[in-house]
Amino acid sequence: MAKIGTIDVGNFPLLLAPMEDVSDPPFRALCKEQGADVVYTEFISSEGLIRDAAKSTMKLDIYEKERPVGIQIFGANLDSMLKSVEIVEKSGPDIIDINFGCPVKKVVSKGAGAGILKDIDLMVSLTKAMVEHTKLPITVKTRLGWDNDSIKIVEVAERLQDVGCQAISIHGRTRVQMYKGEANWKPIAEVKNNQRMHIPVFGNGDVDSPEKAMEMRDDFGLDGAMIGRASIGYPWFFREIKHYFKTGEYRDAPTLEERVDAARRHLQMAIDWKGERLGVFETRRHYTNYFKGIPHFKEYRMKMVTSDDSVDVFAVFDEVEKEFSGYEFA
Repeated sequence: MAKIGTIDVGNFPLLLAPMEDVSDPPFRALCKEQGADVVYTEFISSEGLIRDAAKSTMKLDIYEKERPVGIQIFGANLDSMLKSVEIVEKSGPDIIDINFGCPVKKVVSKGAGAGILKDIDLMVSLTKAMVEHTKLPITVKTRLGWDNDSIKIVEVAERLQDVGCQAISIHGRTRVQMYKGEANWKPIAEVKNNQRMHIPVFGNGDVDSPEKAMEMRDDFGLDGAMIGRASIGYPWFFREIKHYFKTGEYRDAPTLEERVDAARRHLQMAIDWKGERLGVFETRRHYTNYFKGIPHFKEYRMKMVTSDDSVDVFAVFDEVEKEFSGYEFA
């Protein structure tokens, strides 16, 4: 049974990864319904929070139905990070997660995200200061290292645990790799197998099938799987993994009706939360996966991703439901 601080997250929990412009409240709600055990917000800039930047503060919105929920922040300046912890606390999350893994250049260039992998002492001291600044459990998401020559994740994880980090999620790639090549889970298993480690160690990277999740659990012995890209436009991935764990068999794919219903609800929740323009724009990335597998679908997909008016997008959903009624997904 994995615990983050005093929060019981179950046996081999499935965690929804924090993803920029993806892990917002509407999508988190859908993933939670489909079996995600812990969800995280999009990553939030500590500098943006203390400047009261609208985009950053909006990401602090969390809802009772998503608990346990973690708010993830990033930054490299101690003062800003501590101030942002105080702001985050007011939103009442269950967990505060520190992003030490984002490989994007604009984040890394400021020494934040995966940029901090070049300065492990700073990474540890920042974590320690944040642990001491809040009663909420502090967790960390990171990568194996900056590059293949600097992978010291076993030592890094131990040091983070020693200063009070309550759980660690590790993406099985270096910063230099970005998202290329295959994720390497062996070093994550080495962290878990370190006899000094007692906090949960979650694996991340390339969990794109129920078999992969089972491999992470049974062959690598990790405490849970953090799922990112495989869930985009496919919140049912969580229930499929759980069904596979229970039965050893694949669960039937969601029906066309379930997909259209999810797309409709997703768009409506997005509009309710962030307004028409952003709601329409930011749900577009999900549509390809919502309807993946339907033949000759390009015309409908193009309408979904090019229309700026939600009325038109809802009309396309109606068309799709009518046109492809009864279509069976493999």
